[in-house]
Amino acid sequence: MGPGNGSEFLLLGLSVKPELQPLIFGLFLSMYLITVLGNLLLILAFSSDSHLHTPMYFFLSNLSLVDICFTSTTISKMLWNIQTQSKVITCAVFFIQIYFLILFGGWDNFLLTVMAYDGYVAICHPLHYMVIMNPGLCGLLVLVSFIISVLNSLLHSLMVSRLSFPVELEIPYYFCEIKQMIKLASSDTFLNDTVMYFTTVLLAGGPLAGILYSYSKIVASICRMSSAQGKYKAFSTCASHLSVVSLFYCTVLGVYLSSAPTHTSQSSAITSVMYAVVTPMLNPFIYSLRNKDIKRALNSFLGMTSIKGTIVLGLKKCL
Repeated sequence: MGPGNGSEFLLLGLSVKPELQPLIFGLFLSMYLITVLGNLLLILAFSSDSHLHTPMYFFLSNLSLVDICFTSTTISKMLWNIQTQSKVITCAVFFIQIYFLILFGGWDNFLLTVMAYDGYVAICHPLHYMVIMNPGLCGLLVLVSFIISVLNSLLHSLMVSRLSFPVELEIPYYFCEIKQMIKLASSDTFLNDTVMYFTTVLLAGGPLAGILYSYSKIVASICRMSSAQGKYKAFSTCASHLSVVSLFYCTVLGVYLSSAPTHTSQSSAITSVMYAVVTPMLNPFIYSLRNKDIKRALNSFLGMTSIKGTIVLGLKKCL
């Protein structure tokens, strides 16, 4: 029975034990709220501070927006299922989730690559930085990343639509992860496997190679600097991004490329929490922890918001 014939699937989640559901709900709700509020706060801080209207913060604000969308696609359905005590996911929601998961996951991947290129230009070609990373190129890089992600997502969604699944299908995951869905199909999946691994190598391995090349040039450029203060500033600029890249790629590649017999669906689901939930949640903290400009912008924005709230409250009292 294909997914287009009114099928309903069961998302088993991270655990089937009823006593653990309240704990899982509370934990993931907390992480979801932290992710949304933290990334939204970054976006508002960037937009309100004219000093942060630079390519690096433009890309970072886009990354924050994509992280919010990506996390919402995965966690919201799981929280709804736990709250309603229903594990059912309809065919329509099934396709919507798969499409947007691949879309935002791929877009996140490309934005991390673009940010690595931005760091490379900033450190290796500082005198030509504003000429190279002009607003037109920055917008084009984000747009091209989005278009490639849309096309890749559409390809995989169409590939899954041709598969047949059992009438009663239990998914040992908390979202419709495409690799698990292909494993559970009852029809031949050779073409799907081929396309999935080819696009993973091309669209994840390619950007990863670009990131590694950029950072090899960055490290070489930093080593040639004579000033210790210059080295520290350059390293601080890249350390946050490198931490996020390492966390994201290590977990994603671990889930998608592992072929060990001991790599069970349960362990894959737990590993996927790292790139689907933890990484988007930590991004605002990682990027703002060592960045004085972001700290200043956040303090300024929060202070301005507090003042506006006091004024509004005072006006209401007067009226």
